[in-house]
Amino acid sequence: MTSRTGKLCGNGRSARAGFTLIELILVMALLVVIAAIVTPQMSQFFRGRTLENEARRFMTLTRYGQNRAVSEGIPMLVWIDEQGRRYGLEAQPGFLDQDEDGKAVEYELADELEIEVGTAISMYGVTGTQVMGRNLPANARLIRFEPDGFISDQSPELILIRRTATASDLVAIGPGRNWQHYEVYTNQIYALR
Repeated sequence: MTSRTGKLCGNGRSARAGFTLIELILVMALLVVIAAIVTPQMSQFFRGRTLENEARRFMTLTRYGQNRAVSEGIPMLVWIDEQGRRYGLEAQPGFLDQDEDGKAVEYELADELEIEVGTAISMYGVTGTQVMGRNLPANARLIRFEPDGFISDQSPELILIRRTATASDLVAIGPGRNWQHYEVYTNQIYALR
């Protein structure tokens, strides 16, 4: 039996037909065109995920702070350093000498993100220097969770995490109606007020 090309193998079976060089070049060119079309859309997708992940991490930190405040019976401070582009959690000074066992945490924002904190209902205790004298940044803004789990009225009403390049791409976070927890606001008009 003969192959399409009419060649026989040494054992009497037909030789397998392979791809020609032109076919391989055409397939590679097609893959390059597809990659060129898909890459910008994928990068946009991953940038959006960065903003969502940062908001999710911040929300998790507020829940962790609230849970620690209730379980340990000590006020917890979620601090936000807008200029340093970082935030963290630790027990309010005066109740513990220092947070032991690595319970105090600190996070940095992703490169293309920034955080902005709105004003508090009560101006007492808005900056870190007025409340504590420990490792916190001097210009830190605070969310204070009371031992009963409620948010202090000294805490900010609005926190914005946004992409630096675009002002419209943001996540707004603020206290719920009963001031027991923070939540993500889905209405951007409220966030931009």
